[in-house]
Amino acid sequence: MSVTALDLARVRAIAGAVVDPEIPVLSIADLGVLRDVRVGDAGVEVDITPTYSGCPAMNVIAWEVEAALAAAGFADVRVRLVLSPAWTTDWMTQAGRQALRDYGIAPPAPRAGRRALFGADDDTPCPRCGSLATEKLSEFGSTACKALWRCTACREPFDQFKCL
Repeated sequence: MSVTALDLARVRAIAGAVVDPEIPVLSIADLGVLRDVRVGDAGVEVDITPTYSGCPAMNVIAWEVEAALAAAGFADVRVRLVLSPAWTTDWMTQAGRQALRDYGIAPPAPRAGRRALFGADDDTPCPRCGSLATEKLSEFGSTACKALWRCTACREPFDQFKCL
């Protein structure tokens, strides 16, 4: 099988368009979960990295990637879970961060740092009104990768995607 750059680009585009089942406004490319694609004589291999080691969405994402590529005519698709290097919010695209904000979830700070490991929160603007008058209510939000916050200006609760 002769592999072209077009094949690789097509596989990357199809796999990358799969959405996160927990946050359906994010593609796995925008989330930074899609790590690599390979097309060769043995078929197609796609590498994905979980946002954290216990992420329950990874099995669904792997199945969705396989199904999307099979529907596009690619046979022998394998999805590999790659744990190293560990995923970081730094891998999220700017479009992904904006999609989170538009969906009502505060995106993580642009660059993860050691402060995030110790729960040191920078100012978290409300994704609805933009106010910095916000407070964390719980380290855990609607999913384990988000924290629950409240805006004291508009009084609305919101999730914040945790910085890792």
